[in-house]
Amino acid sequence: MRLILLGATGLVGRHVLQRALDDPRVTRVVAPARRALPGHPKLDAPQVDFDRLPDAAWWAADAVICTLGTTMRAAGSRAAFRAVDHDYPLAVAHCARRHGTPAFVLNSAMAADAHSRFFYNRVKGEIEDALRAVGFPSLTLVRPGLIGGQRDPPRPAEAMAARALGLLHPLLPRRWRISPAPVIAACMLEAAIAGRPGVHMVEADALSTPD
Repeated sequence: MRLILLGATGLVGRHVLQRALDDPRVTRVVAPARRALPGHPKLDAPQVDFDRLPDAAWWAADAVICTLGTTMRAAGSRAAFRAVDHDYPLAVAHCARRHGTPAFVLNSAMAADAHSRFFYNRVKGEIEDALRAVGFPSLTLVRPGLIGGQRDPPRPAEAMAARALGLLHPLLPRRWRISPAPVIAACMLEAAIAGRPGVHMVEADALSTPD
């Protein structure tokens, strides 16, 4: 299986990359990125400008996993946030689909809603809707809650929220619990490999830690 991975340097993306490289079912991983990645016999890591994606042969794969994402604080503006969380994933989707790639798996968010009055949730919902319109035979939308794991660079607000949720863990419904990055990564990789026809949703309660 040939896999395209977007966001390989992020929290979830790092776990997806390691799992994919270790998985004998995956023969090749193409991980376009702004900066170089450590070498591996199964890895191609072309450096790209996401504002000007190349029309390259490596867009032809068996599946795309997209873990691209940022925060308003890191992005600095709504326009910059939207570029990373909406425009870049959609541009990648069009490139991959034009080259025949049949499956796309997106790391979205629990409250994604194109009609939400909250900007973050609205953008997440809009990219989900836009990906549906691209026409992938297999589309999986993964909607974690607060993602658990060590960020680089750290996100202090998320860390504080994670500590609070950790204390409340036994009392919370599963969908409100932390979604560990390794669990999300495993779910995304399996969805990409399976490539089940149709549109599939994986909600936060399926990604949370057990009691």
